[in-house]
Amino acid sequence: MLDELLVAAATAGSVGVVYLGAAARVVKQYERGVVLRLGRLRGEVRSPGFTLIVPLVDRLHKVNMQIVTMPVPAQEGITRDNVTVRVDAVVYFKVVDPASALIKVEDYKFAVSQMAQTSLRSIIGKSELDDLLSDREKLNQGLELMIDSPAVGWGVQVDRVEIKDVSLPETMKRSMARQAEADRERRARVINADAELQASRKLAEAAQQMAETPAALQLRLLQTVVAVAAEKNSTLVLPFPVELLRFLERAPQLTDHPQGSVQSHGRAQGAGNVPDVSREPGPVPAAAPQQVPQRPDEAAGLTRQADGTPGTGQEPRPAPGLAGAP
Repeated sequence: MLDELLVAAATAGSVGVVYLGAAARVVKQYERGVVLRLGRLRGEVRSPGFTLIVPLVDRLHKVNMQIVTMPVPAQEGITRDNVTVRVDAVVYFKVVDPASALIKVEDYKFAVSQMAQTSLRSIIGKSELDDLLSDREKLNQGLELMIDSPAVGWGVQVDRVEIKDVSLPETMKRSMARQAEADRERRARVINADAELQASRKLAEAAQQMAETPAALQLRLLQTVVAVAAEKNSTLVLPFPVELLRFLERAPQLTDHPQGSVQSHGRAQGAGNVPDVSREPGPVPAAAPQQVPQRPDEAAGLTRQADGTPGTGQEPRPAPGLAGAP
């Protein structure tokens, strides 16, 4: 009798161990368990840890709750400005409702992948090439909204969508390179013109200062000579400054002496127009012929004697300064 009890107890223990092994399940921290009993969904979602199910009746499905990184294959399309491009992207999503992700869609990963490809093609057709290259943040938000709208009913939440690369034809790349080169050249010309404008203003201010102080022009010329002489050149060419000629033109001319003769006045006036070429090298302009002014009585062909009486033009004229001499 005792032996039969021991055998029954051993049998029951074995059956219990087998049942426990068949019913025991472990759900990981990043997973959730969905139990289907005879094909029907149980209301509770099993939390992480140790759990039991009814063998041969219940079936436990584990759903991953981690964020899934899914690359979207490159899609070829035509933009709104008729440019053929190939665009690829990446989608970040996760499951927020394990029961809906298991029941409402056959394979939520495949469904999200197809939806992402379709949305990417739609975005390419609605956008221009400049938007794909420069305004990607706005396109990412629009693509995320297009994918997330149907995915909410599947128990899936799209966290982020990023456009990775935009492939352009070689002809378009060359055209964009020429456009960028032309734009760079335009900016360089504008910068050079601005620099010329600023330099001209500074030169005008410097010329105004030199006009007020003529000695500054001579000092600047001497500085130029020093700068050129530092190069140890055998030949030194100096321009003849035009301001020096204007300075000589403004110089006061010699006036007639009260007791001077016409010839001495002519010589003095002629000598006053000859520039001093000993200071600065350069070509010397030829002096214009001077006309000796005549007195009214000389213009009439008359002369005066020493005592003041008028005479004829044939009479000798006394030398200047000797009037009244015997």
